[in-house]
Amino acid sequence: MIGLACLENSLAWSAALGLRFAVNMDGGPQRPAMPSVRTLATGLPESKLSGGREEVTCLITDSRRVVPGALFFAIGGLHTDGNLYVEEAIGRGAVGIVSEQPVGRTKQVAWLQVPNVRSALAEVARRFYDHPDRDIDICGVTGTNGKTTVSMLLQYLLTEQPSDTGLIGTVRYDLGPRTIPSYKTTPESVDIYSMLDQMRRHQCRRAVMEISSHAIDQQRIEGLRVGCAVFLNLTRDHIDYHHSLDDYFAVKARFFTGETGNQPEAVAINIDCPYGKKLVGMIPAATRVVTFGRNPEADIRAEDIRLEAGGSRFRAIWPGGETEIFTREPGHYNVSNILAALAACHAKGMELAPLVAKIGGFPGVPGRMERVEVGQPFPVLVDYAHTDDALRNALAMLRQITPGRLLVVFGCGGNRDREKRPLMTRAVLEKADYAWATSDNPRKESVEGIFEDMRKGILQEDAIEFVEDRRRAITLAIDAAKPGDCVLIAGKGHETYQEFADTVVPFDDRLVAKEILSRRDYPANGGEGGNA
Repeated sequence: MIGLACLENSLAWSAALGLRFAVNMDGGPQRPAMPSVRTLATGLPESKLSGGREEVTCLITDSRRVVPGALFFAIGGLHTDGNLYVEEAIGRGAVGIVSEQPVGRTKQVAWLQVPNVRSALAEVARRFYDHPDRDIDICGVTGTNGKTTVSMLLQYLLTEQPSDTGLIGTVRYDLGPRTIPSYKTTPESVDIYSMLDQMRRHQCRRAVMEISSHAIDQQRIEGLRVGCAVFLNLTRDHIDYHHSLDDYFAVKARFFTGETGNQPEAVAINIDCPYGKKLVGMIPAATRVVTFGRNPEADIRAEDIRLEAGGSRFRAIWPGGETEIFTREPGHYNVSNILAALAACHAKGMELAPLVAKIGGFPGVPGRMERVEVGQPFPVLVDYAHTDDALRNALAMLRQITPGRLLVVFGCGGNRDREKRPLMTRAVLEKADYAWATSDNPRKESVEGIFEDMRKGILQEDAIEFVEDRRRAITLAIDAAKPGDCVLIAGKGHETYQEFADTVVPFDDRLVAKEILSRRDYPANGGEGGNA
């Protein structure tokens, strides 16, 4: 599915559909010469082409979005098979079909048979958009936790002129001077190359990408030329998809060992993580390796870490230099995130001293320890933490800087790894004084069914309350808070929606918390203080 339905202008819709446009000097769209099916298919390994002289205007993976001139890729998925929709695609004007099946029942249009449709899609998209990864220096960031923070920090550090560094990630896609909402951490390969092409046309020289394990496994980055690859950490997540931590790691490792079709020129690896240490030994000899962490053997390391209410201070040490750093981003894990960004820059051959000086000005990441402030006498924070490891790290940090009670609202997503639910509950109850378990994105599961799994991690019954309605749970936490306490609303972060079965409803933890706080009688709201 190409899911950028929220875009409002025609050029954005064109990118969403995979349409290929150039831009006139006056800014208007112009249709360039289009490649034929045969041109795009030439040299694809083990492929067979029937026909193929027709011009291709766009690459499509969803038959409902086929327009005249489209090349349709019949991809098999978890829920359906694109081969079932070939006739629909032809009826809508597709000039060619790419499938793992032989031409068989139709000779109406060009038919390209390939051994792996996803791999073919990645290579054809790269050709269709004229290899934009050759002209843009890409840094790819992967890990269970921290991808968004490190990617946005890297973009901030690498930017020399406005809009010269693009971003593809969980929160947004920055395509030069134009920003659009994200619909997937790492999009389909055709969208990746479309976005890189737009960045190139807007004179971007660099791009930072979040690389998910699903994207690696589903070959969305197959053949992508990456200058630097960054490994942050690996903890339990997506086991419903990968089946085991070892399988999960094996997928991640492919990004660093050249198994995705292009070996990164340099890699930055966190050796505080046991999987990072293991990964270092798997990197080909010709690839530059820079390690980071608190480990004294790391190339880029942190010492003398001090956590404060307003952020963190630490000493950063690298080959040939060291300095004191203050960051408004709190917690040990954000120290690690900063080290990751610096290690990536060092791996790219950049001088670190001027970059370190910029870190204090980093504006932060939406939904990552984001404060909701209306004058209340206690902090309210919204964070994306949605694994037991992320929750444990976030709460351990908050415990160190919270003089009063730590109050937590959290939930577990539906149709995802059920085994991590009790682990998340246990992680919260180990650190929090009181918690409200509530809905996250239930999807097609019942909230009560999710709660049943979560209850298996309860350490003490009197420290947690289960509340199906998320707004109600946030209200209860805020009403319970007193001066000196801290309220953490975890799990959704920057998200502005909730998923229920076959519907999506607006819901933003930050806006909901602000609305609830604004109704209370705090001094900033014109009252006499205290809690309602």
